[in-house]
Parts: sequence; C-alpha cells; structure tokens
Amino acid sequence: MKIRNVEIWDTKCDAPMPWNPVLIRINTDEGISGLGEVGLAYGAGHSGGAGFVKNLAERYLIGADPLKTEALWDRMFRDTFWGQGGGPVVFGAMSAIDIACWDIRGKALNVPVYQLLGGKTNESLRTYASQIQFGWGPDKWEAITKAEDYGREAALAVAEGYDAVKVDPIMCPPDQSTNLSAGAFKTLVGIQKAEVIRMVHDRISSIRHAVGDDVDIIIELHCSPSVASAIQIGNVCEEFNCMYMEEPVHYLNAALQKTVTDHVKIPMAAGERLYTRWGYRQYFEQQSLRLIQPDPCLVGGITEAKKVCDYAGMYDVTVQMHVCGSPVSAAAALQIEAAIPNFQIHEHHTINLKQYNREICMQDYQPVNGQMTAPDAPGLGVDLNEKFLATQDKIVVA
Repeated sequence: MKIRNVEIWDTKCDAPMPWNPVLIRINTDEGISGLGEVGLAYGAGHSGGAGFVKNLAERYLIGADPLKTEALWDRMFRDTFWGQGGGPVVFGAMSAIDIACWDIRGKALNVPVYQLLGGKTNESLRTYASQIQFGWGPDKWEAITKAEDYGREAALAVAEGYDAVKVDPIMCPPDQSTNLSAGAFKTLVGIQKAEVIRMVHDRISSIRHAVGDDVDIIIELHCSPSVASAIQIGNVCEEFNCMYMEEPVHYLNAALQKTVTDHVKIPMAAGERLYTRWGYRQYFEQQSLRLIQPDPCLVGGITEAKKVCDYAGMYDVTVQMHVCGSPVSAAAALQIEAAIPNFQIHEHHTINLKQYNREICMQDYQPVNGQMTAPDAPGLGVDLNEKFLATQDKIVVA
C-alpha cells in the first residue's frame, strides 16, 4: 500500500468565536483513506499547522507505506530538523499524519484502532462536562460571571447524567462582558488580592452546593496563575474535595509545577501543551502530576500517545486525553482511552455540544448518562461530512 495524495482543510467554522479545526485525509492507491487532525482548532497557529502538514506531505508522504507508522514517525522526528525541537505546529502536524495512518491501518485490517493497541481494557468511559464557565448546552456560549450561575450550569450537566464537571473559576472576571467572541483568559501574576481568591471560593462553593457531595469538581486554570496565585487558589479550593487541579502554572519551567504540587493537597493534572514522551519526562521523574492530559492531535499522534500513557503507568499516573477539537480528535482520544489500563476519565468539552462542530463528521458521538464508548467501526470510526468540506478551502499534495 502506498500514499497517493494528502488533502488538507484549514477550516473556518460558523462559530461565535474563532474555531478552525485543521483536518487531513490521506488517500492510498488501494482506495483506503485515513483521517487526522492538527490540535490547533483554537488559539493562534492553525494555519501554521496546516502549512507544516503540507511540507511534511510533500517531503515524506507521497509514495510512502502508511502502515509503517513507527518508521514514518521516527523519520519525521529526526529528519525534519525541527522535529527534535518540537512545539505545537511541528508535533500537531506529525500527530495529524500519524492518526490518519492508524485510521488507514484499522480500515485495512477491518478493526477499530483500539484493537491494534491491545484491545479494549475499558468498555465504558466515565466522562465529565468540561468548561462550564462558558455555559452548558448546545446553544450556549457566554462568559458566566455571577457566582450563583456557576452552580446552575453545573446542575444542568449533572441532570444529563454527568457525575463530574470541570470549570475555570478565574477565566471570566465579574466585570467582563458576556460576549465571548474571542474567548477569555485571565492572567494572574503574583500574590492575589483577597477579592480574587474570594471570587474563586464563591464560584466553586456555588457548584458544590448545587451538585452535592457525590459529584466531582475539576479545577481548570489554563496555565494562567503564577506559583503564588496557584497555591492561593489550590488552598482555598481544598475544602470542596476537588478531584484534581489542571494546568496551575505554565510548562516552561517544570520546577514551578513541583512547587505547587508540594504546597496544595488537591491532586495535580497537566499535559495538553506537552509534546512527546520527552516533554513529560521531568514531570514523571519529579512525580509532580497524578494525572496527565496528552492531546492525541498534539502529543505526537496515536503512536506517541500510547507510549506516553505506558510511561505514565510506571509512575502510577492516570490518563485523561485532552479533547478540544473536531469529532476526529474525540474519536482518536476514545480509541486510546478504551485500550489503556491507566485511564481515569474522558473529557467532553462544551464545544462538542455545538452544531458547528458536530456537523464536521457524519458520526456524532455523545455521552449517554455521563458515559462514552469507543467507536467499534474500523479505524477511528468517523467519516468527514462532504457537505461541510464543500464549504471549505482545500490543499492537495500529490
């Protein structure tokens, strides 16, 4: 089997904020195609990811055997010059290609990807409602600014069967407009005033009182705090028995995470902005994370994600794949999570409820009573919606 051509879509969705999933389809001379995604649908960089896929396709893919995923991954890593330096554009592009090749492999062998990873370890995947500070529901996208409304949004998710919710309690300050056309990120530098910490306390308290003691609360911080403010937030949230605290500090100095871990009792999680097993090494060796969150569309694809998950198992660290992209991203995550023994929980982002994201693929996998299952169709188990693709510009490398 040989790769015949590669199609690339740097999409623009009809969304209330910038939403640009970068999708690829690798087509072979045997008529089997595979789908992948660059994990840069939000923030800046999606066009860079699409461009790097084009460069990799031109140099390494045409005429290559897509079933040789290890050899192809290693060649892209070592021969591109930039692969051994990394970053989201480089590894996002490599991830998209790798995922598409695994999709082809599953289809060629007529089995879902999880069978190629060792078979199902987890029949059902516990799932949490992610990012309720944006509102929960298919038609909601707003900044939730009042403490009492945090409990209301969490209760909406619990009523659908979720027994865990995730919230960023600092992203939407009280004086912010509810319009989220460009998203919202609040950076906390240094030691915070009492009013900021009280805002966090009141929002988490509202959630806890609304959902009761048996629903888990996950604290999301998007790397916005400094060490000092992360410790303040962690300490004030301890009374609410939170499941874990995610991305309390940025990744450019692993010692920062170790300091926060040593001063907060809540278990720590991170990983969506770490790339390859080398990016995780210091965190494992310092034992500063109890849960990792690799994004299959950024960490290096399925080939590398499985290695990172196995590496985590050596340190008793569990896994929640990061999911914030199109249904292709979600399907890749589900295939991995179904197979790994150290799976913890699956992320269902509020963006996965929106029609502009759901229409990208023909299949629409949604939780049932807070549980997900991996698609059983060959490969990833998803197909792109040709009606959606017809509205998007396409690059073809042949």
